[in-house]
Amino acid sequence: MASFLPTLSSADVQQAARLIQQSYDPASARRLSPEDQRRLQSELFELQRKWEAWGLVVPFLEHTDPNVQFFGAHTAQVKISRDWQSFPTERSEELISILLNVTGRSIALTRSKVILRKLFVALSALALRLVPQDPPLWPNWIIATATALSNAGASAEYILDFLEIAVEEVNGADLLPPKRSQMLQTLTDAVPVVTQAIGASIVPSTDPAAVRQLQSALKCLEAWIPNLPSSNMTPLLPRLFALLDPAAPAFEPVVSAILAILSSPAFADGAGSATLTVPLLQWCAQAGPPIVSTTLRDGPDETASALCRLLAGIGDHSTTYLAENLQEPLVQTFLRLMLAFTSLPGSYGADEEESERTLGFWYLFQEALWAVEFTPETIVREKEMWALAKAVYAELVAALRAKVRWPIAPTGWAKDQVDRFTVYRRDVGDTLINAYYVLRNEMLAYYLNDITERLSKKNEAGGWEEVEATLHCIMSIQEAVPLDPSKHLSRLFSPEILGQLPTSGTHRVRRTALSLIGSYASWFTTLPTGSTEPLLAVLGYVAPALSDSALCLSAANALRDLCDANRVALAPHITAFGELHAGLSGVLDTEKAKVLQSISSVIQALPPEEEVPPIEAIVQPVVAKLLQALQSSSQARPPLPDDARALAIQQLQTLSGVAKGLTRATDATGFDDSPLADEMALMQRARDDPRMIRLRDDMLRAIQGTVELWSTDAGVSEALSDLFKSITALSTDATLISLPPAPLLELVCRAAQRQLTAVWLALANMLVVQMNPSVPFTASLRSTPSQEVLTIVRDVLNVLLRTTLHALGVEGAMEANPDIVQDFFNFMEKVSYHFVAVFYQLPRESFDALVRCAVSALALQERYSLVAASTFLSALIKDTQASDDLGDVKRLLLDAHGRAIMYSLLAGFAGASPKSAVPNLVELFSALITKAPLESKQWIVEILYGDDFAQSRAGLEAKDALVKAVFGGSRSVKRTRDAVRQFTIVARGQEGSNFGYAW
Repeated sequence: MASFLPTLSSADVQQAARLIQQSYDPASARRLSPEDQRRLQSELFELQRKWEAWGLVVPFLEHTDPNVQFFGAHTAQVKISRDWQSFPTERSEELISILLNVTGRSIALTRSKVILRKLFVALSALALRLVPQDPPLWPNWIIATATALSNAGASAEYILDFLEIAVEEVNGADLLPPKRSQMLQTLTDAVPVVTQAIGASIVPSTDPAAVRQLQSALKCLEAWIPNLPSSNMTPLLPRLFALLDPAAPAFEPVVSAILAILSSPAFADGAGSATLTVPLLQWCAQAGPPIVSTTLRDGPDETASALCRLLAGIGDHSTTYLAENLQEPLVQTFLRLMLAFTSLPGSYGADEEESERTLGFWYLFQEALWAVEFTPETIVREKEMWALAKAVYAELVAALRAKVRWPIAPTGWAKDQVDRFTVYRRDVGDTLINAYYVLRNEMLAYYLNDITERLSKKNEAGGWEEVEATLHCIMSIQEAVPLDPSKHLSRLFSPEILGQLPTSGTHRVRRTALSLIGSYASWFTTLPTGSTEPLLAVLGYVAPALSDSALCLSAANALRDLCDANRVALAPHITAFGELHAGLSGVLDTEKAKVLQSISSVIQALPPEEEVPPIEAIVQPVVAKLLQALQSSSQARPPLPDDARALAIQQLQTLSGVAKGLTRATDATGFDDSPLADEMALMQRARDDPRMIRLRDDMLRAIQGTVELWSTDAGVSEALSDLFKSITALSTDATLISLPPAPLLELVCRAAQRQLTAVWLALANMLVVQMNPSVPFTASLRSTPSQEVLTIVRDVLNVLLRTTLHALGVEGAMEANPDIVQDFFNFMEKVSYHFVAVFYQLPRESFDALVRCAVSALALQERYSLVAASTFLSALIKDTQASDDLGDVKRLLLDAHGRAIMYSLLAGFAGASPKSAVPNLVELFSALITKAPLESKQWIVEILYGDDFAQSRAGLEAKDALVKAVFGGSRSVKRTRDAVRQFTIVARGQEGSNFGYAW
């Protein structure tokens, strides 16, 4: 029977079987060390790679050990899927016969379903090899296999299992469109037989064998649904509905099958309302209420969970039908069932898991309600629909308010349960937004009435959970509430409600109240000019919480948001913020930065000259503390004590906060630059104030000292990075304490020389751009840098180039430090864009070393590093050729390095570079052949046809096609890209697969 397959001796088979038993038998595996287990796995892998492994399939399947049997089935699949190139195709029919025989015999011997399913996978893999041919080598393979298995005595249960595996394997196969079309056609041809087999098995029964057959049929149906037209599914629906018996063992599998039908392409967009939606609604109306009643009494069980999943599936599929027929009793019953599951008693994650499943429906339902179209003649029906919709969503809002209530402490919950409930509350918040779009102000009114009533009955003994839940709901809908004057929000922040909230203890409700205030910070901008009482009231609630360690974070965030959004309204009250600044001693050091950022936001709304005294008052002490930390650390033995380091980080973070607060709230852009010019003049006059000059000098001195002493510390370098980003700005956005980029670039160089990290290179990238800012309102133009600026940039470039190349010159350093590589070339790309001439002022050996480093990076396997190097080289080529100031030196780059760049690109296309980076390499390739077409053609021919070119599967035909496509006829970026894509696919041996054509 298997004469063409290798025949192994009994001893060889037994030896291979022992390897499997040693590796997979639990008793043996426990005695093996991890090294022995890896060795055995490696030996088994090597065994499967050999041609002789074909000879193990049949003997292994006849073995008595299930592990060996499974390995035999697995070997058949692996040899077909992975090693098909070595199989003699003319023996395909014999292989089909062998696999069908061993599968039929395995079924007859009642082998484990795990082994049988692996054999079904092997048969499907063989079909994927033989069917997509011209002509097909195994036509009608599904029907032929099912027939062969049936003739071998296989019951319908096993044939249905095969049909399930077959469709899953075909649908999941990676095939090119023509071959995929051939395989899908075999599925289409088999549809009548498949649906007949499924239909014959979908019958109620209590016989164990019939129940197993039914479950196989349901799984088979679920797998085939994406490939079944509605005409084949519709006849099956009544049989499925007849099986929807909550007391039957097949209830959950039937629900899963119906859910697959509801989400199938054949019934997309709510299709099948008469044959699918209405019968299901009728069943839900009859069977749903008893299940819900039991659930409310005893808690959810598997039946209730299955019903909830079915309701959610119906809701997803039939949303439009439900919205258009809201007045129908069936629809209203369905909505009552959904509400019942949404509002299940208890806490989500602790007492029930079902309520979360229903949340998505309320979003879809709200969208569907909005989409319902009415004619002028149906205005009454429209009003009735919205009245019903509001009634439904009013119940939903009340139910969800109860569901987000925290249980009374102590809950006894573990941290993961607390986290799950927190996420659930956030998801409920998203659902409440959709409810707001239906109810609008009625929803706010309900919540405010609810909270007012609860506050009126509140005692001081505790139990603020109900109030906190309502506050959370109001906070959750903030993004949907219009930024308009609102009597409801005015009431919320009035003494009636805000004034009744606790101001001590009860941290959870106070924390939520603070977050609520912060979320509505922008609403206070809608108050009439001069009406600042509500704003001052909420500030009065926030400020005392700053001194409470449990609330300081929330209070500081709320204060920052309030001050940032309402800086103009609060500016007249700057004295009060002075008092707040004076009381900072009670605020946690970790949150002082946010408080000072808040105060700075208000200061920014003052005229620049009036900003000077308060800025000096809040910044000078911070700088003094930073200098104090530096002094104490430099004198300490051992140096760098932790307390001084922590103090320095806090002061750096505080300076960052102040700088962020002083940044204008809106961008300085527009078409009329006259007001901006006036503002810049006023700001410059204030910056020239001796007090501000002295303050900036002190800041720079403190920063310099910090860099000298602590730049190698990760925490300090991170704080410095944030400060540098906050303290620098373009001239149009300069503040009183903005520092120029040049001295900071010098500090970056010093820090990088001590310890090169991506932090310093990223800062250099940011700061070098500020050395040559674009002219305001003409962003497309580049200003011409002065000679002084060019000198500074050249010196910075020299230092960072020497430092980085020295660090990356160590073997393996580029692979080990992808962040440094990426930010280094990003920095170089920015220098090229703004100051390309400085590259050609470098010593020749430095310039050559830089380009060689970039070329070698084109072979890195880490994509972002490679892309950064490619982008830099592309920019350098383009910027060099576009410059009018370089003269003959333009030729230096391509004359010295053009061929090396081209070699790396072609090698990358052939497989040296990751495929995901090839589109980026194409950009560099296009730049090279565009700027040097004649040289590029010569280089490509020399490299592609050279003996030293990278090994690949690209033969002469593929190489000829690339050269012809790139240089033959008209040249375009698209044509070049397509040519490189085809060459890459061929060179990497990925022809004939979707993966090969995926970019």
